[in-house]
Amino acid sequence: MVFVALEHLYFLIFEMFFWTKPKGIKAFRLKSKQFTEDTKVLATNQGLYNGFLSAGLIFSIIENDIKIALFFLSCVTIAGIYGAYSTKKIKLFYLQAIPAILGILSLIINII
Repeated sequence: MVFVALEHLYFLIFEMFFWTKPKGIKAFRLKSKQFTEDTKVLATNQGLYNGFLSAGLIFSIIENDIKIALFFLSCVTIAGIYGAYSTKKIKLFYLQAIPAILGILSLIINII
């Protein structure tokens, strides 16, 4: 769960602050500098949402609340599935959904 929170914090930083920079262009394998400029507002919005996912997971850790953790891990899972489907990039499923699914399974196993 900590890994998923840190992963989405990383996404926030890169999408909000490095989208148009060489590091961001390389990390996200973006088409061109012009593309990054044209999509900068969308990327910052996307980064903010990733930040909310990270904040929710961090809050669930601080509060030691499994229900909140399961909710945010489920949100991340759905986002990863939809992202992979809508972009036709299976890598998104592996980067986002799989760690969240493993987090969900870990929480469920610890409950049982």
